[in-house]
Amino acid sequence: LFLPSQFSGLLGTVYRRGNLSFTRDGSSLISPVGNRISVFDLKNNKCETYPLATRLNIVCVGLSPDGSLAILIDEDGAALLVSLIGKCVIHKFYFHKPVHSVSFSPDGKKFVITKDNVAHMYHAPGKKREFNAFVLDKTYYGPYDETTCIDWTDDSKCFAVGSKDMSTWVFGAERWANLIYYSLGGHKDIIVACFFEENSLDLYTISQDAALCVWQCDTELDGLKPMPPKDAASEKYAEKNDEEFLEERKGEEIHGKANPNEQETREKVKYSRVAKYFFNKEGDFNNLTSAAYHKKTHLLVTGFASGIFHLHELPDFNLIHSLSISDQRIASVSINCTGDWIAFGCSGLGQLLVWEWQSESYVLKQQGHFNSMVSLAYSPDGQYIVTGGEDGKVKVWNTTSSFCFVTFTEHSSGVTAVTFTSSGYVILSASLDGTVRAFDLHRYRNFRTFTSPRPSQFSCLAVDSSGEIVSAGSQDSFEIFIWSMQSGRLLDVLSGHEGPISCLSFNPVKCVLASASWDKTVKLWDMLDSWRTKETLILNSDVLVVAFRPDGKELAVAALNGQITFWDHENTVQTGSIEGRHDLQMGRKELDKITAKQAAKGKSFTTLCYSADGQSILAGGLSKFVCIYNVKEQILMKKFEISCNYSLDAMEEYLDRRKMTEFGSMALIDEGGGGEDGVAIPLPGVKRGDMSYRHFKPEIRVTCLRFSPTGRSWAATTTEGLLVYSLDSGLIFDPFELDIDITPSNIHKTLHQKEYTKAIVMAFKLNEKKLIQEVMEAVPSNEVHVVCSSLPELYVEKVLEFLASAFEISSHLEFYLIWAHKLLMLHGQKLKTRSVKLLPVIQFLQKSIQRHFEDVSKLCEWNIYNIKYALAISQQRGVKRLAEETSVDEDELNSDSDYLM
Repeated sequence: LFLPSQFSGLLGTVYRRGNLSFTRDGSSLISPVGNRISVFDLKNNKCETYPLATRLNIVCVGLSPDGSLAILIDEDGAALLVSLIGKCVIHKFYFHKPVHSVSFSPDGKKFVITKDNVAHMYHAPGKKREFNAFVLDKTYYGPYDETTCIDWTDDSKCFAVGSKDMSTWVFGAERWANLIYYSLGGHKDIIVACFFEENSLDLYTISQDAALCVWQCDTELDGLKPMPPKDAASEKYAEKNDEEFLEERKGEEIHGKANPNEQETREKVKYSRVAKYFFNKEGDFNNLTSAAYHKKTHLLVTGFASGIFHLHELPDFNLIHSLSISDQRIASVSINCTGDWIAFGCSGLGQLLVWEWQSESYVLKQQGHFNSMVSLAYSPDGQYIVTGGEDGKVKVWNTTSSFCFVTFTEHSSGVTAVTFTSSGYVILSASLDGTVRAFDLHRYRNFRTFTSPRPSQFSCLAVDSSGEIVSAGSQDSFEIFIWSMQSGRLLDVLSGHEGPISCLSFNPVKCVLASASWDKTVKLWDMLDSWRTKETLILNSDVLVVAFRPDGKELAVAALNGQITFWDHENTVQTGSIEGRHDLQMGRKELDKITAKQAAKGKSFTTLCYSADGQSILAGGLSKFVCIYNVKEQILMKKFEISCNYSLDAMEEYLDRRKMTEFGSMALIDEGGGGEDGVAIPLPGVKRGDMSYRHFKPEIRVTCLRFSPTGRSWAATTTEGLLVYSLDSGLIFDPFELDIDITPSNIHKTLHQKEYTKAIVMAFKLNEKKLIQEVMEAVPSNEVHVVCSSLPELYVEKVLEFLASAFEISSHLEFYLIWAHKLLMLHGQKLKTRSVKLLPVIQFLQKSIQRHFEDVSKLCEWNIYNIKYALAISQQRGVKRLAEETSVDEDELNSDSDYLM
């Protein structure tokens, strides 16, 4: 079941660091999320994370002008050439040094990267297959300090490079006779951005101290003269030399001088500063951190360290609009091709905003959990996922669009557990602030708050299958509190444990609550027998997590010694155990004094979850692996590596000896003296600021695992965000009761003879999705009833499962709804007897139909409204209405609409 499972999405992280970029059509936004990229389709309200990853966090992204290729470069200077159409890696390249920015030329033939104090120009990867996709063309020297930004002229003849040494350099992409290089000063701080004017060599430069210089060039782009060709003799000599050194062609080098002599500047292009503007008022010290310029509309967007952005019209520097969108620095700004939408990324809080400046409204506003996510839960139909984080927020995500659509911020401390009730419209969350809160998904409000008589920190939460009884376990008083959902009253306090309660779980079928504690016991409480302890299971080690199988007949328990034990709780008998410590495979943290192998001896699984059919169990902990075990055989089926991002700590098993110095690990040494990303080292005796602040790496861990009720996917909350893995059945040929006669041609023959039931059975035996679809859609809608009644019982389940997946992609909505309706009407009673086994399939079907229902109902309501509006207008034409009449009309309209819903 799990072997074709593959990464399908990353929720909860919308932006980490790096530059945002819009696609060519301007309707999608590409955002770097850690070491992956997410594409936000703003027109269709969908988000997709590509299944490819760099080794470290992505720092810059360069998009080719035709929108088919992207270059992703990580913190170390390792680059991936990626096809955005095929969503795959085409080529890998290593630049050997951290890269600051990358930019394709507008004609798509070259691209420039800036690293250290040089700019390298490469030939852009072409349409044909090359042995090496990255061929160096020229290297440009000039700036003394690190280079920061790049911009090209519209015809790809020249480009400008900004630097930390406060200068901007204009270089010719070809060797022009009158422009090889040109250096511009005029600033007192690091250059953040430089932009050419449309079809011109005129330039705008913007520095970190919020100053803008406008440079005018005395030559037009057409006035650039090509270099006279060299004489043939010298060229032959150069070729001879090239043959001697066949190792690698270095490409041409261009060395710029900041102060060239008069002879060198004669008959060359000249720049003059026309104006200098300042963004900050006098006395303001608000650093400018990012900027973007739209050449057609002359629109300049600037983002600041305080979270404010300004919109200016150039070259007159008129302020159009100014707004504070965050309290953290705006790390990246991008404008789409039409100039309507502006995207902002704030790496401090992980925010991503898309603002439409003309209507002054948000197109997209998303933010992940500020700290790490701690827990998650699926809604009963698998459509939504709720997550709780250490930042005290509870967020609800839509699994189809991957967007968060509501955030609850009522908790004043970290959320420790979240869960849905069986109705799917109520979310419960437990927190360290001593409250359990219930949220309503209809009105998006907190309608119940459960508290204990004495304040206590809640570490776990469970709700029974009816959704009436809410229980939470306490960390400090070792008690379990039971409340009524209806009244909000405290019903009972269960005491008996001698250690903090680590986990609670209700039996899905019976009224039994299992509680796990650090006192090495699991207690089973019977709700019907006035909450008496029914059984106590004694283990050898502190119990961390407990989970019931979906049919309620088995209990899985994970303890501190790394063992997972399985119990038949009815008879208090242990039925099996898995020794999982070696499978967890810890990594060694940078500051660890002991090896990963030694550290693993004290580690264990902290989260467990049964699959929807109860045959397998997922287990995860403080490591980058999620293990999937077969319960019956008690063997490891598969290990998933959750992340390959080495920007996180504890990823490697062995420490790099190159990072060890005589003073200890390099990780202990804080580099940088308070630069842009460096650490501000406080002076001795300074009380303000966080004295303990260090540039630390977050540690990789899996905090919670849950299986979707539809049985099609599972999710994990990790340091990187909420990862969703789905079962992709399209990859494998999986026939069922296959015969020698069952071939596509025979199926087509049977179909041609109008033996529909036989054709369907044959198609399902071959189990080819396209073929099944063809056969199903060939059945006339008036014969669906007859075919359904003659279908063998075994195939009813398979047809239902096919219908559920077909709803997601097919446009034949009514036809498939007829199928689903007839099948459930004719075989409903028989299916009910196998309800436990069939539940995931039915929930998958319900989720698919529910999604269509929501889409269609919105459309219908909008149409009804429009028709009513048109009718009302036509009736009122030429009639002067009194005020009383209008109110009566509106009342009638309202009553009408209620009826039509």
